[in-house]
Amino acid sequence: LLPENKPVRQDGVYGALTEKHELAAGILGVINGYLGDRGLSLRQGTIVDATLIHAPSSTKNQDGKRDPEMHQSKKGNQYYFGMKAHIGVDDESGLVHSVVGTAANVADVTQVDKLLHGEENVVCADAGYTGVEKRPEHAGREVIWQVAARRSTYKKLDKRSALYKAKRKIEKAKAQVRAKVEHPFRVIKRQFGYVKVRFRGLAKNTAQLVTLFALSNLWMARRHLLTTAGEVRL
Repeated sequence: LLPENKPVRQDGVYGALTEKHELAAGILGVINGYLGDRGLSLRQGTIVDATLIHAPSSTKNQDGKRDPEMHQSKKGNQYYFGMKAHIGVDDESGLVHSVVGTAANVADVTQVDKLLHGEENVVCADAGYTGVEKRPEHAGREVIWQVAARRSTYKKLDKRSALYKAKRKIEKAKAQVRAKVEHPFRVIKRQFGYVKVRFRGLAKNTAQLVTLFALSNLWMARRHLLTTAGEVRL
């Protein structure tokens, strides 16, 4: 595994081979199969979320223009240029099982069907996914949608009322489950130093992201592996 706080690097040849032969998805599958054999298999729930990955906005390159597959998006009061990494995470182990890369301006809610493995009975998401259960691609999907409520739905309630306290308690419980989806993002950005795309185009960058999330699964499972198998040395 990669040492802590050391950036992950891939050269152009490796990136091209990974993309051409779809090696990244295979790496994720092999690692998750390995972890599954050691008691960290997928269970009954999936948490979905997305994070922005910056791309160079400068036009000082060979083509004299920004990457056409990257786009601008606004988060809060700040604009970002780049792509999004959408992930599906097991709600028990916190391990990533699905990754999708899109331009930064693609709505999170449109990618959910690509992030589910099909065996879950509950899907957890933040308020940005409000209305996901009504989308046509989920028609007939028998899951419980645990989507965070927007603050506007209860902030006008009397804070001393039983209804307000009950809603806050429910939302706190949802948030505690959703917190697990932040761990893989933290690992690839902090431990692996991946805060900006390394290539032009979505395909190569998505392949790299899939590989990084596969490695993040090993990173997050390292203590379990050391305890149960004694096979991993970090």
